Amino acid sequence: MNSRERPSQTDELPLAGIRILEFGHTVMGPSCSMVLADLGADVIKVEPPEGDRTRANVGFGSALFPVFNRNKRSIAIDIKNEAGKAVIHRVIAGADALIENFAHGTMERLGLGYEALSAAYPRLVYCSLKGFLSGPYEKRAALDEIVQFMGGLAYMTGPRGMPLRAGASVVDIMGGMFGALGIMAALRERERTGRGQLVQSALFESTAFLVAQHMGQQALTGVAPPPMPEKASSWAIYDPFQTADGKTVFVGITSDNHWRSFCTGFGVEELLSDPALKTNPQRARARDKIMPVVTEKFAPETFDSLVAKLERLNIPFGPLAQPGDLFDDRHLNHGGRMLNLRLPTGKNAKIPGLPLDMGGRRTRIRQQPPEMGNCTRSVLAEAGYTAAQIDELVAQRVVIAADAVV
Repeated sequence: MNSRERPSQTDELPLAGIRILEFGHTVMGPSCSMVLADLGADVIKVEPPEGDRTRANVGFGSALFPVFNRNKRSIAIDIKNEAGKAVIHRVIAGADALIENFAHGTMERLGLGYEALSAAYPRLVYCSLKGFLSGPYEKRAALDEIVQFMGGLAYMTGPRGMPLRAGASVVDIMGGMFGALGIMAALRERERTGRGQLVQSALFESTAFLVAQHMGQQALTGVAPPPMPEKASSWAIYDPFQTADGKTVFVGITSDNHWRSFCTGFGVEELLSDPALKTNPQRARARDKIMPVVTEKFAPETFDSLVAKLERLNIPFGPLAQPGDLFDDRHLNHGGRMLNLRLPTGKNAKIPGLPLDMGGRRTRIRQQPPEMGNCTRSVLAEAGYTAAQIDELVAQRVVIAADAVV
C-alpha cells in the first residue's frame, strides 16, 4: 500500500488505511460512512454533478448534510456517462468497501450493483442500505417515518389513536450503524477468506429490532403492550415531576438501593418497614400509594435543590431539555466531546461526536463537511490519472472539481 493509494493519516485511528466509497444521500448512507470516517477510514463521497440533493434541504432536514458528512472527501462524477463510469471503476479498484442507499435497482441500472462489482473486484465489501431486506417488501420505497408506522414504533411512541414518530431520525441512523457494523465484520472476515461480500441493512428490520422488547412482552404476558403514554411501569417511580420553579425533572427509582436512598433522603423512612413495599414488583403494583408521597416530597423543591439532592443520593434523574440546551451542556463539553462543525453559512456550531471513547481517545473532525467535488482532482490523481487527463475530464464535465490543480 503506497501513499498514492491512501492519504497519510495524522492519527493511527482504528480504521486508518481503509478506503470507503459512499454513494449516499440524506441520513442512512451518510451516517453509516460517517461512523467509519470518524474512526479513521478514508471516506470518499461520490456526488452527482449537481451535488448531493441533501445539500439543499430546508426545515427539519436543513442540517442533515453538514451533520452527517464530516471527515469525508467529495468527488463529483457523472456516473450516467460512459466516461464517468470508467472513472468511477478506477476509483472503486482502490476501495475496500462501497456504501449505497439508493432506491432498489438504481445501482444495478448504473452497472454498479453488487453482482457486477464483486465479479470485477472480489475483495470489495459492498454495503447496500435499503428500506427492507430480502422478502415480499424488498422492492418497496421506504422512509424513516414510514417504517416507524409499519414497525409499531410510532404506535408505541404517541398516545393511543395518535401515532407519533420519534423526534429524531432514529431508524435511519440505526440502520446506518448496523451497516457500519456489518462492514467492519466483513472486513475482518476478508482477512481470513480474501474475499469481500454483500452486507445489507434495512429500515424496517431495524425498527422491528427496536420494538422486539414489546413483542417479547406480548409473547410473555399474552397482552398487547399499550403505547408508552399508557404504559404499565415496571417500577413504582419512572416519571417526570414538576419543581417549585416550574421546571421538569424525570426521576427513576428502579432498584432497592434507589428506594432506600429516596426514603432516607426525603424523610419517609417509615416506608422502608412496610412489608408490602419490599420489592420492586410490589412497589410497581403500589404506584397509587407511592406516587402521591413522592410528588409531595418533590413539589417544594426548586430545580437546583432537587437536582442536587438526587445527585447526592445517587438516584437516577434527568432534567427536561431541548436540543439547543445541549450546546452548553457541561458534560458534553468536557474533554473535547463536542466537535466544532462548520455549517454551509460559514458559521460554526458545536455538535456531539461519536458516543465512544477508545483507549482514552475521542473522535474529532479531521475534515469539515466537504464542498462538492473538493477532492475530485486529488482522488483521481490517487487512482493514477495525470493532471492533463483530469483537466480533460473536467473540461468535458465528466467530473466536477473544486480542488486545486494537482
